[in-house]
Amino acid sequence: MSTPTGLQTDPGTPGLPSRRTLGYEVLLVLGLSLGASAIYSIIDIVAALTAPEPLAEQTSALNVSRAERPYLDLTLQLVRIGLHVVPALLAIHFLSRTNAPALRTIGLDGRRPVWDGGVGAGLALLIGVPGLLFYLLSRELGINTTVVATALPEQWWQYPVLILAALQNAVLEEVIVVGYLLTRLRQRGWSPWRAIIASSVLRGAYHLYQGFGGFLGNIIMGLVFGWLYQRKGRVAPLIVAHTLLDVVAFIGYALLIDRVGFLS
Repeated sequence: MSTPTGLQTDPGTPGLPSRRTLGYEVLLVLGLSLGASAIYSIIDIVAALTAPEPLAEQTSALNVSRAERPYLDLTLQLVRIGLHVVPALLAIHFLSRTNAPALRTIGLDGRRPVWDGGVGAGLALLIGVPGLLFYLLSRELGINTTVVATALPEQWWQYPVLILAALQNAVLEEVIVVGYLLTRLRQRGWSPWRAIIASSVLRGAYHLYQGFGGFLGNIIMGLVFGWLYQRKGRVAPLIVAHTLLDVVAFIGYALLIDRVGFLS
């Protein structure tokens, strides 16, 4: 498997921290972000499985109101979105200490906007349609909750906030679980596919609160994203794809919930 220059870092390279130091760094970054989300998701799925109601009769809400007063709600939404990007910035900061320039290392430098946008749109289409069908099948099989993509109030800021939330999800997840994690695991001597599988399982784990359909579906998505990143070394198209997927899911749900029966 070919790998881009930015990902080829010998664990013994002078100036690079030891494998143990890199391991501690990874654990700290994940503990402040998606690793913590995975722990909460495991607790959530255990709670769901031990609840009186079957899993398929339970719901998982993604974007919820945070205050009764509209402008306080808007303020809290924007603050939450902003703070959730900080772990991705922290990961980029750590990479910049060993892989300068960090943004170029993970392919988030804007050098190929047309390619990034085109590949990202294609990925969204490739994953989005089968993903929806897999979600419906999982719910019919009773292994997934009903996902409520948005429960925000019908205010003028509802759709802008959903778009920002989609972008925030994409940046946080793809920078950390793909760009940062795969780079650090390679620097610790992991093989490409071992790193991709670990990244994909983590992606599935922090979606486990949705049920086993969300878990398996996101593992598959992670394998595709990880494979593409290992070949091309660019996280930008993954962010484009993830943003498009979430925008369609969030806004589509808000527009169609009262018109399409299978969404509820």
